[in-house]
Amino acid sequence: MKNKKKRYFYFFKHYLCTMTREYTGHAVALLERLIATPRISREERAAADIMEETMQGYGLRPYREANNVWAIAPGFEESRPTLLLNAHIDTVKPVASWTRDPYLAEHSGDRLYGIGSNDCGGGLVSLLQVFRHLSGTRQAYNLIYLASAEEEVSGSNGISRALPQLPPITMALVGEPTGMQPAVAEKGLMVIDMTSHGRSGHAARGEGVNAIYGMLDDLLWLRDYRFEKVSPLLGPTLMTVTVLQAGTQHNVVPDTCKAIIDVRTNEYYDNEEVYEFIRSHVQSEVKARSFRLRSSHIDLAHPVVRRCVAAGMHPFGSPTLSDQALMSFPSLKLGPGESSRSHSADEYICISEIQKAIEQYIHLLDGVEI
Repeated sequence: MKNKKKRYFYFFKHYLCTMTREYTGHAVALLERLIATPRISREERAAADIMEETMQGYGLRPYREANNVWAIAPGFEESRPTLLLNAHIDTVKPVASWTRDPYLAEHSGDRLYGIGSNDCGGGLVSLLQVFRHLSGTRQAYNLIYLASAEEEVSGSNGISRALPQLPPITMALVGEPTGMQPAVAEKGLMVIDMTSHGRSGHAARGEGVNAIYGMLDDLLWLRDYRFEKVSPLLGPTLMTVTVLQAGTQHNVVPDTCKAIIDVRTNEYYDNEEVYEFIRSHVQSEVKARSFRLRSSHIDLAHPVVRRCVAAGMHPFGSPTLSDQALMSFPSLKLGPGESSRSHSADEYICISEIQKAIEQYIHLLDGVEI
């Protein structure tokens, strides 16, 4: 009996290894095509065509809304919870300091260089292979794979356009680069425009009302204020003045001073709440560009998080924004690659990271409760 179990174990291990190698080959081939296809945010049509064509080639039935492409695993039942596997297809523009052709998929040892390879091509192609595998096995949950657009700009034609077309989602796994460590919380983002008004005059005669001086107290308050509730995962809610504009020339007292405030909220504060708090403490005019990019988090007791911990992973809080900000349901950020490589010159993903991610995703999600 022992020998029979041992033979089965080695057979299964060999099968899993062979299967993940095959999946990795398919994932890398798809990523090479995507790297060679410019897909800057709002210009992802050709890349979405590739995703749709690839999914059809796998025997899946893809759906499409604008440049968002998704598939629903067979056997969908409304009574079951639904897991969403999500990653984005768009990229930022290549920075000027690239030393390689950003649109050439170039291999060097274990590394695959190219724009969007790390953010988040590795997660995009890995999760598609995982969807293929899990779709062929009976799970206690429904499964949806979504390749979304306009993530880098939080655009209105991205995931927020696709989600209303999907069945209700219970939980999402987002394939952003996290070194395959679970980001169980993510900071929100709110951009505020602040304006101080004065009256122009000749600087030599001391005329006018200087709009810069009118904003000084507000700038000092923004610099010095500390929000009381500090998250153990995300740290404090932060307000940072990142842009300041005033004046036209040296001898004219400026009648307008404008500032941009970057606000990063933790899970204890809503964007609207922070906006009203700022508005009540400054003399300048303030206007939020949007409240929609909210902080997100998932309960540490969630079965998927517990499985991550049992597998030796370490939950953490992420300071960077993703499509999780537009999800009204619990979500977890987990993907191959490293956040530090994102938006940088000579971006790359390791082939071994893709293979390991496929293995870890399958181990994490096969048979889990949602």
